[in-house]
Amino acid sequence: MLPIMKTRNVLPTLVDEFFGKDVFPTLWDLTGSTTVPAVNILETKDEFKIEVAAPGLEKADFKIDLHNQVLTISSEKELKNEQTEERYMRREFSYTSFKRSFTLPQSANSDKVQANHKDGILTVVIPKREEAKEKPARRIDIE
Repeated sequence: MLPIMKTRNVLPTLVDEFFGKDVFPTLWDLTGSTTVPAVNILETKDEFKIEVAAPGLEKADFKIDLHNQVLTISSEKELKNEQTEERYMRREFSYTSFKRSFTLPQSANSDKVQANHKDGILTVVIPKREEAKEKPARRIDIE
């Protein structure tokens, strides 16, 4: 059983509400608000793997929490751009954030969750409990 995914866009825009969230497929659109990053969820015989595609974010930008079998991945990032010229000063601020929650199945070993970040991909590995792992077929001798 794969983890159940719940999403929440923290900063919805009027455009998102009118056209739907697929109009701006990038992590940040021109208005500075966010869409929820794409996620792959994989299950192998030994573990579950969640891959979050978040280009432009670094390891320190993420927060991962686990409470009552619910794994929550979130990020908040404030970008500031200040430009000073002889006769004017321009400041631009943008704030981006997202939060995704996954309900882990009973077969997940929530005590041994690990995460790493490389090349804009956050990978969270959730091992399965030993009793939930698929056992190899074996022949039973008849006595």
